[in-house]
Amino acid sequence: MAWVFLIIGGIMEIGWAFGLKFSEGFTNIPVAIPTIILMILSFWSFSKSLTYLPVSTAYAVFTGIGAFGTAFVGMLFFGDPVSVTKVILLLLLISCIVGLKLVSDEPETEKER
Repeated sequence: MAWVFLIIGGIMEIGWAFGLKFSEGFTNIPVAIPTIILMILSFWSFSKSLTYLPVSTAYAVFTGIGAFGTAFVGMLFFGDPVSVTKVILLLLLISCIVGLKLVSDEPETEKER
């Protein structure tokens, strides 16, 4: 369940990153309010994952999901520049995130802690 919380938190990080851009310095209130809510929920989900996962792995995955997702969505929907190098580096980033999951030393079940 910790990994589910971590992935959900990372996905919400993508949302609040774009919310920061479109809130215009928190002056656009209809965008700022959902952005703040996403921030709170994102960090709450991240903190729930830290109950069972080491902070080093969890933080790397959390920020990696946010970085990958923000770059991907930016290129796909918001006209951010796309290059072969950028795509290769994003694929490398996501492979590192998956690698961290595969090598993490977590208990077999969360109840073992």
